[in-house]
Amino acid sequence: MSKAVPLQPGRFYHIYNRGNNRENLFLEERNYHHFLKLYARYVAPAVDTYAYCLLKNHFHVLVRIKTSTEQKEPAKPLNPSQQFGHLFNAYAKAINKAYRRTGSLFEHPFERKKVTSEQHLLRLVTYIHHNPQKHGLITDFRAWPYSSYHALCGTLPTLLRRDDLLGWFGGPAQLAAAHGIAADARLSALDMEDFA
Repeated sequence: MSKAVPLQPGRFYHIYNRGNNRENLFLEERNYHHFLKLYARYVAPAVDTYAYCLLKNHFHVLVRIKTSTEQKEPAKPLNPSQQFGHLFNAYAKAINKAYRRTGSLFEHPFERKKVTSEQHLLRLVTYIHHNPQKHGLITDFRAWPYSSYHALCGTLPTLLRRDDLLGWFGGPAQLAAAHGIAADARLSALDMEDFA
């Protein structure tokens, strides 16, 4: 197994992982909420988050790795890979305890793909949000409650970098248009892994 490439400060990444042996990560609604709570605790201090989608057996996030000066305690910079590890460990312990299971819950190491261009970045946002529909979990991705799509289109407070992301697209209407049916053909180039 090859060693995972370190996450570089100031760079954007598509980060994703799935359940070990394709096992479900989220067994009921409260699991999704707990995962996001742990994400805010462990990962958010080390990254800026732009988009996410949690599915039954995997998840996707679009992040930018914070530089040490952007972190709250720059004298003690956080290692983003370790922060993701803390998230996975804390969540796995909670699931193992709640459902009386043992062993690893997530595949190791988690996958990371460096975002290589602005076009890649914009397509990735729509790819992430379309995942529930792509995998047949729902007929319209907008009805999936465990993605960042609604928070990005809304006005409620969020940890997401909503203003930045809306600026990339040109505003909420353009974000919605980019997620339209016409976007489906552009998304096929991003099918890097099939988590079905």
